Amino acid sequence: MAGKAKKTSGISPLSGKKILLGITGGIAAYKAAYLTRIFKREGADVWVCLTPNGAKFITPLTMETLSQREVLQELFPEDRMVGTRHITIAEWADAFVIAPATANILAKIRCGIADDLLSTLLIATKAPVFIAPAMNTRMYENPATQENMAVLRSRGVHFIEPGIGELACATVGAGRMAEPDEIASVLRSFFARLFDLQGRKILVTAGPTHEPLDPVRYLGNRSSGKMGYRLAEAARARGAEVILVSGPTSLPDPYGVEIIRVETAAQMNAAVAERFAEVDAVIMAAAVADFRPARVARQKIKKSQGAPTITLEPTADILANLGRRKKRHILVGFSLETDNSAKEAKRKLKDKKLDLVIANNPLLAGAEFGSETNIAAIIDPSGTVTGTGKITKMALADLICDRIVARLSSAGRSKRRS
Repeated sequence: MAGKAKKTSGISPLSGKKILLGITGGIAAYKAAYLTRIFKREGADVWVCLTPNGAKFITPLTMETLSQREVLQELFPEDRMVGTRHITIAEWADAFVIAPATANILAKIRCGIADDLLSTLLIATKAPVFIAPAMNTRMYENPATQENMAVLRSRGVHFIEPGIGELACATVGAGRMAEPDEIASVLRSFFARLFDLQGRKILVTAGPTHEPLDPVRYLGNRSSGKMGYRLAEAARARGAEVILVSGPTSLPDPYGVEIIRVETAAQMNAAVAERFAEVDAVIMAAAVADFRPARVARQKIKKSQGAPTITLEPTADILANLGRRKKRHILVGFSLETDNSAKEAKRKLKDKKLDLVIANNPLLAGAEFGSETNIAAIIDPSGTVTGTGKITKMALADLICDRIVARLSSAGRSKRRS
């Protein structure tokens, strides 16, 4: 049920936090009332900003009653002197939550438009921004909306993905705003984890490798790089210094992350080996090619010459090489298999001296290449297998970071000094 707040024990990570809650014009605006109640019950101070269209779906009086604060609506209201009040409010917040967020506000934020109070506050704030989109499925899946979200992610904006279900327009699909409990949980996790990787340096690999066959063709795989990029974003958000070694992808660079672009397995191996000594942990999320053509043609292979015979040779096993060199490092690997995934993952864990391995199967619905979700099994050296069920790749990234934090702490590894 949307309005049912979960009871928490002890002091909530939200206690004492100042949350600026933006509400835009969508039917899901009613959920913002329940979200405000959860925030307030857990000790947060909530200040609501309503857009003109948002106020058509939920009244300022309702939000003022729940937040126990004046509801912000106009950039320059006639009944009071405000001066640079929008700057003061933007600086006040520990977190800025937009729920619901329409396609319109996403486009405005991406373009830096500041034509009302909410968009002006967004462009003026340095607080972390959390966005819960809510809109019709076709609007959500529109290439412009998806591109806007991708750009905002690259700037460090946190997205709380919408659910799939029946929408107000009777369409069934993606676009239903995340439930208030889920949004609150994301904020709790953020504040609880804030800076728990500060002083650490994490190297993440992402994407496929392309092994050239001739000047225009290559052997590759379907990896989109999204999992590795989400891991880089999650580690950076938690205070780590992050190096991202990325194979070819179409993804924008994550905010605040050093990125090294490579194409082949050999180039990735060299880049990782060069930086290994300076990092605390390596997360190998890249789908590195196991084989490459033994001979690369200097000119394009012509169809008129007939089908070529291609001899393959193995590429370097990057994780195995790191396992032989590891001292105080944490090594995390991924095991992508279409059968016997847990068994093969456990073998890799042992043979490559890993601290953690993530097993997944791209044939499962919700774990496909290019998806924003994954279905994984997290396996540690004791053989304990923790299934995640279907979760977003960002949520899985945070679970992996949790394990890294725990292993760094339990091993008493001191923080590196640059």
